[in-house]
Amino acid sequence: MDNTFETRSGSVQGFRAGADVVAVLGVPYAAPPFGARRFREPSPARAWTGVRDCTAFGPVAPQSAELPGAPAWSPDDEDILTVNIWTPAPEGGRLPVLVWIHGGAYTFGSSAQPDFDGTALARAGLVVVTLNYRIGFEGFGHVPVAGTTDHPDNRGLLDQVAALRWVQENIAAFGGDPGNVTVAGQSSGAASVACLMVMDRARGLFHRAIAHSVASPCHTLETAAATTREIAAAAGCPATAEGLASATPQALVVASDRVVDGYRRDPASGSRHYDPSLYAPVLDGDVLPTDPLTGMASGAARDVDLLVCHTTEEYWLLDAVGSSAKVTTEEQLARFAEDFGLPAGLVAGYRAVMPHAPVLDVYLAVFGDLLFGEYSNRLAEFHAGAGGRAFLSRFDRRRTGPNGVVRAWHCADIPFAFGNLGTDCLAFLIGGAPTPADHGLARRMVRAWADFAATGDPGWPSVNDSPTQVKVWSADGEPTGDKAAAVRPLWAEADFPVLCP
Repeated sequence: MDNTFETRSGSVQGFRAGADVVAVLGVPYAAPPFGARRFREPSPARAWTGVRDCTAFGPVAPQSAELPGAPAWSPDDEDILTVNIWTPAPEGGRLPVLVWIHGGAYTFGSSAQPDFDGTALARAGLVVVTLNYRIGFEGFGHVPVAGTTDHPDNRGLLDQVAALRWVQENIAAFGGDPGNVTVAGQSSGAASVACLMVMDRARGLFHRAIAHSVASPCHTLETAAATTREIAAAAGCPATAEGLASATPQALVVASDRVVDGYRRDPASGSRHYDPSLYAPVLDGDVLPTDPLTGMASGAARDVDLLVCHTTEEYWLLDAVGSSAKVTTEEQLARFAEDFGLPAGLVAGYRAVMPHAPVLDVYLAVFGDLLFGEYSNRLAEFHAGAGGRAFLSRFDRRRTGPNGVVRAWHCADIPFAFGNLGTDCLAFLIGGAPTPADHGLARRMVRAWADFAATGDPGWPSVNDSPTQVKVWSADGEPTGDKAAAVRPLWAEADFPVLCP
């Protein structure tokens, strides 16, 4: 099995990730987006001579997070726009391609996280591609420039489009079929997928989409501009293109963290107090002309098959890692509902479904559905209603670990879908060492992703054929505590907030 491949920019050499899979890591798909290219659309990758060693992940985008098992960002490493490929068929073939977009609230994360290793999915018959893209202010901050598009909004989405173009132009060399590409993501990565589905610039670059725990907020230009003013003030620079360019990427990361900390400390700061997220796709009328829900409902993506999943206890993870404000009294819960403009009866309805739960659990249940669960459901239903083919699923696996119950929370489904359960740094997500039942669940989820990417059928009826059909993922013989069916009617009368308040 050869480990050397020819791309349009030059030759690359990977390594064997197993006897039957070759991995090629850190391949540039665009030029470093710094210096004269900062805040601009991605430019083509620079060509190289000789064979480029691609046996290690590329640098991560500017961020303050240091995630377990993943490299930290270094200001000295600017070649951040790279892809990674896992292929079981380097000698030829036309295998389905799965392109993965990582999550992280548009602020942190990278393709180098251990749960995104593509080996198991490659063994299931896919060519797997993962990618890095600009996040934080570099990728999603609004740069005010009057009368010009030199500094477009949604630069992170434009990076993803550039990576998909790279796949179209190069993936055949790795045994992949450019005519059968599925783009997939989780959380803000899933929201990116939803945005790509309604973007003209991404049209034709992929044919199916997988979206797990889709993050709901988009920002108006006014919201994005207000955030920029806050960031610039925290960085001590003018809120202009020139002023922002004078601040280093590191300075804008530090400034963003400072603004987030201010919201966390101020209970009177409105909806951003509960889990401050400064960045989101911007409805700029150009790169992103409409929000995904509106676009889906209008049939903008009806030619793309869609597989949606969310976990049943999304927000318990955010509480466990301390990123979400504690809401423990009825007064705080009422204020939370008011800050997000929730219907008066919604919280009471959850309380009826969860009669013995503490206030914190009711809050986490509502918040998780507000930002992920209900939005994911509506994407699938709106897509099907406009003539697209959609499949819906929920992840409801939980277990008792060394430190108590590990819930079906945000991110817990992804190690199973990638077939990566044995990594030590993932033990927190899944509650310790995987059981035989866990391995069985992982095999079923890997198979569903692989079959959907290959044929558009994950193995259960579509929303089109059976509107109430939902696949529930759990370990063998495990009773589910799926409350989603009971609480979904509570959202029926809600004017769901598409935009971040």
